[in-house]
Amino acid sequence: MTRNYTLKKRAEKQAQTRQRIVEATFDLHGSVGPAQTTLSMIAEKAGVQRHTLYAHFKDERSLFEACSGLHLERSPLPDAENWRQINDIDRRLRVGLSELYDWYGRNADIVGSVLRDAQVHDLTRETVAVSIVPYMNACRDVLAETLTKQQTAVLELALSFHTWQTLVQEQGLQSAEAAEVMARTVHCAAF
Repeated sequence: MTRNYTLKKRAEKQAQTRQRIVEATFDLHGSVGPAQTTLSMIAEKAGVQRHTLYAHFKDERSLFEACSGLHLERSPLPDAENWRQINDIDRRLRVGLSELYDWYGRNADIVGSVLRDAQVHDLTRETVAVSIVPYMNACRDVLAETLTKQQTAVLELALSFHTWQTLVQEQGLQSAEAAEVMARTVHCAAF
């Protein structure tokens, strides 16, 4: 009886330590960015020794995967397949872009840091390639079903975090206004 209790307590403590490490990684990725985050910084922020960090994560890639998983668990991306149920393409665009832009707004710090660092940091670029790129492709596929080639090109621009950043953070539009502007822009790109 005591051994099972001790093992259970030990497993709970290990799970808590692992969670602290992942949360520390997430916080640092959002503040200084993945490229500038070191394992020493993560260990210090999590309140563990580096060897403890290595005991929970065999390498930086597995830590990045856990961090990405935590982020998507806390703030799931909108389900692009739900947009397929909207038959009116203009409304589908407005709803899809609005939901995506709302997500960008809730996650601006981490998304901005990750996308910035993906330009110069191989592991971040690889993580983006397996997590964000397939999702954005799915969004494009659902929203571009009946669009022309020109409209699809403008849609790619509309889906970009950097477009949201320009319209909302730099120009002061609300996310809903930015989504409306870009939906109209996509619509007007037909010729």
